[in-house]
Amino acid sequence: MRITPKTPEVRVPRLVGLMAVDARETAEARGVLLAAPDRPDFHRTVVDYVVRQFPQPGAEVPRGAVVTVWFDLGDAEGGAGVREPRPPRPPSGGQRRELDLPGDPFVVLR
Repeated sequence: MRITPKTPEVRVPRLVGLMAVDARETAEARGVLLAAPDRPDFHRTVVDYVVRQFPQPGAEVPRGAVVTVWFDLGDAEGGAGVREPRPPRPPSGGQRRELDLPGDPFVVLR
């Protein structure tokens, strides 16, 4: 635990990418509090990773200010998506792609 001097303003630490337990320890060491609107059981959350925070890292806030963190990207912000094949599939490569279409290789032009 890092003890910071008792200044009225502190800088918000970078919490994105940290596990919940590490984010809580980092915030406490820097003199800010954490809130997680998508996790009502935030005080027991351990291995979920922070994906977003507000205010941004480096912002100066009063000591004891609340930094909001999110652990889930939600429906509107992307994520891994559905993992199933979707048509059309890309063309196959290799020798098959390089071959000419079947038929007479010597076409007579008139």
